[in-house]
Amino acid sequence: MSTQPSSNPAPSKKAGARSTSPVDIAYIAVFAAIICILGFVSIPVGAAGVPIVLQNAAAILAGLVLGARRGTASVAIFLLVGLALPVLAGGRTTIYALGSPTVGYLVGYLISAAVAGAIAYAGLRGGKGTRVGMFILAGYLGLFLQYLFGVFGLMFRADMTFGAAWAAQVPFLLPDSGKVALMIVIALAVHAAFPDMRRR
Repeated sequence: MSTQPSSNPAPSKKAGARSTSPVDIAYIAVFAAIICILGFVSIPVGAAGVPIVLQNAAAILAGLVLGARRGTASVAIFLLVGLALPVLAGGRTTIYALGSPTVGYLVGYLISAAVAGAIAYAGLRGGKGTRVGMFILAGYLGLFLQYLFGVFGLMFRADMTFGAAWAAQVPFLLPDSGKVALMIVIALAVHAAFPDMRRR
């Protein structure tokens, strides 16, 4: 009597299981580098010590293009690099920013990338109109969250009232709205050109 070889298949990873591939790591690193490089652009404005920068828009772009997980990782790496190198706007380090009125904005960078990424990638499942609408929502909600956490930082570090801290955001509304609109256009174009970017 002969025995048949076992036909049980070897265990394999579940389809769609979340993992970080070398390509994901490359995307994360590239966007972290982009955010760092944009730290060289800083325009002082207002009386609260908060400059107009491009890094806030780049954090939102990371979420829109890479999704919540990879976008947030890009911002986190940027902030970690900032512990040792002056990659924040104005040639500052993360350690310096933690003790300054801008500390809340750094938290907002992380939150905005996560929220914008989650909403944008949900929109990718729909049609073109849904996608555009969701990306607009994602981008401007991300900007609002940056302002919100920035307000808390100003209240905590600059001893400003809630109303005064919100009033300090006014000079940034127009330039930031324009920057986010541009990031939305760029993100939609990237997803149209590189649909494989959409994996979570």
